[in-house]
Amino acid sequence: MRIIVHGGAGSQPDEPEPRQAVLDDAAEAGAAEADPVDAVEAAVNVLEASDRFNAGYGGAVQSDGRVRTDAGLMTSDRETGAVASMDGVQEAISAARVVLEETPHIFVSGEHAVDLAGEFGVETDVELLTSEKREEYADEDPPEAGPKAHLDWLEERFGGHDTVGAVAFEDGEFAAATSTGGRSWALAGRVGDVPQVGSGFYCTPAGGASATGAGEDIAKVTLSQRAVDKLDAGADAQTAADDAIAEFDELTGSSAGVIVCGEETTGAAFNSDGMQTSTATR
Repeated sequence: MRIIVHGGAGSQPDEPEPRQAVLDDAAEAGAAEADPVDAVEAAVNVLEASDRFNAGYGGAVQSDGRVRTDAGLMTSDRETGAVASMDGVQEAISAARVVLEETPHIFVSGEHAVDLAGEFGVETDVELLTSEKREEYADEDPPEAGPKAHLDWLEERFGGHDTVGAVAFEDGEFAAATSTGGRSWALAGRVGDVPQVGSGFYCTPAGGASATGAGEDIAKVTLSQRAVDKLDAGADAQTAADDAIAEFDELTGSSAGVIVCGEETTGAAFNSDGMQTSTATR
């Protein structure tokens, strides 16, 4: 098994070493699995359980003070599962796997995604809001009003990245996965790039990719598919990542990162201040 994981593109973290240690643990957890889908789920579950990342527990807070999770998962035969806007589901990537394996659909959202996840053994009603995030939200003095007031309030606050993801390869098979709590102070119910096929994640027989960063702009240029298309055209993983981010930068002027796994190598590129990754092979 070969796997690469990322902890999100954004600013430099305050404590990079312990954060890197979690990423290393996630990569090792994934590499210990025998199947690529098991590998990316295991790796991302480790990251979703850590409040050092914007996924699962400790994810970004939306304008109404709630943490909602999104995730997407895809295999090299293009089987896909995605979920969005889930309140109380820490292991969002596991919920996405339920959609992939147990339904004829590729995308389920909101309370219905939560109910579906619970029916198949994914824990729900998890408290995802940390005390630190609760205090931060209160300090921002959010309006007690509807979406219009929230839009005015978040105009100067909307931000945050640190989405997590993983791509794995074993015996000719790939899997790509991405999970997030979204962007800080986003309008309640906002869904970004992460659960959108080709944007936050993408996979073909040539390889897989997971993206992170300014989600609206990532979705507009389908960053993950852009990277995998370059693998399909014969580029190695690092070149595919570099070229995809260069094109993203030119097209949007925004910040993002992408990890790529091909048959021979892995690659990672970003144009933000930082993006921590980890790789493991067994």
